[in-house]
Amino acid sequence: MARAAGKGVPLIRIGSGAGFAGDRLEPAVVLAERGDIRYLGLECLAERTIALAQLRRLKDPEEGYDPMLLRRMELLLPVIKRRGVRVISNMGAANPVAGAEAVLGVARRRGIALKVAAVTGDDVLQMLRPEDTILETGGKVGDYRWLVSANAYLGADALLPALASGADVILTGRVADPSLFLAPAAHELGWDPADAQRMAAGTVMGHLLECAGQVTGGYFADPGVKDVPDFAHLGFPWAEIGADGRFVLGKPERTGGRIDLMTVREQLLYEVTDPRAYVTPDVVADFTTVRIAQAAPDRVAVSGASGRARPATLKASIGYHAGYVGEGEIGYAGPNALARARLAGETVRERLAGEFRELRIDLIGCDSLHGKAYRMAAEPYEVRLRVAGRATLREKAELIGEEVEALWTNGPGGGGGARKTVREQVGVISTLIERERVRPALTIRETRGEKALV
Repeated sequence: MARAAGKGVPLIRIGSGAGFAGDRLEPAVVLAERGDIRYLGLECLAERTIALAQLRRLKDPEEGYDPMLLRRMELLLPVIKRRGVRVISNMGAANPVAGAEAVLGVARRRGIALKVAAVTGDDVLQMLRPEDTILETGGKVGDYRWLVSANAYLGADALLPALASGADVILTGRVADPSLFLAPAAHELGWDPADAQRMAAGTVMGHLLECAGQVTGGYFADPGVKDVPDFAHLGFPWAEIGADGRFVLGKPERTGGRIDLMTVREQLLYEVTDPRAYVTPDVVADFTTVRIAQAAPDRVAVSGASGRARPATLKASIGYHAGYVGEGEIGYAGPNALARARLAGETVRERLAGEFRELRIDLIGCDSLHGKAYRMAAEPYEVRLRVAGRATLREKAELIGEEVEALWTNGPGGGGGARKTVREQVGVISTLIERERVRPALTIRETRGEKALV
């Protein structure tokens, strides 16, 4: 399904159908149905997401893949088979093989012939050494007692065998976000993983696609300042890339959103600490050489990416049990609401004094985001008190919600809408692991399409 760009130069169109685990479902279907794409990437895995997935797998060996995987596949499988689109996604999370089996279950029920590839090998928990350095703190891995997970960021090279298998759906665990989109380009266009310039070009493309609706105006929007048309129906982006690494960004016709120099520039700099050295498993990319130009309405041309050889190590994201977070909320409204909410917060703080090393008290609408009130011209009519703290034991964390709930009758007048929760908390740290120690593996599963009898 590759098209020609003048003189027979192939162009591969790759779509971005999700930018995080809870993303909308329908834009991916729109891309597959009428985006004229060859590949559909679903980027749904964050550092904390995979740690939580590992916890689910510990409780049930058949779990650990993304909870929304089957909902997405129910919608997508009939469309991708009809349109000849291949899906590549990190929704395998902590258990790509079980995820592949679950997808085949959907295919059997729908009578769809399907080949699914599961890429594993990113789980490096057993490879960690106590003396390994924690990147964020300079401390050691051995300083953390209860490690839940450790997953190395695989690159595009780990995905190439799965692409070569011809699988309709490829599920991975922890893969660098841009690599999900770089890999199909490298596969189709015959790029050498050692070609730093091509890898950099594909990484820039992947970085622009990885958050889906962000580049079409989602996170960009600011009413009256940066307006986005038909905002409730954002179209998700695609990129059409050629063998030289130049590409054009666009979105399906008759969808909301916008793609222009402003949206692309914002996404290009998103989560970039050093634009001269954006480190991935595939390349150290230099974003400062990138050139973008408006090619047509909702079409942006990108070129000029450069890079250096990939690093000798892979980053590994480590999840550890960080105790429990107890939380309580209650709202106050009407005259003097702010003073009553402050009194309620001070009361809880005094009653819990010395019980928690970490205790946070916020007045939502006043100081919960930036730590203090900014430009508050008038007394707010309504305020919501939130108290949160961390504890090693669940029973201790429960005290916070209990104290907030007690404000119903023991706190200032007019409180309402109290709620309390306790959540198991997973912390995330990272380290580096030698590339040669990580061994990706491939599992293929297939169904011929006989409809299952119910």
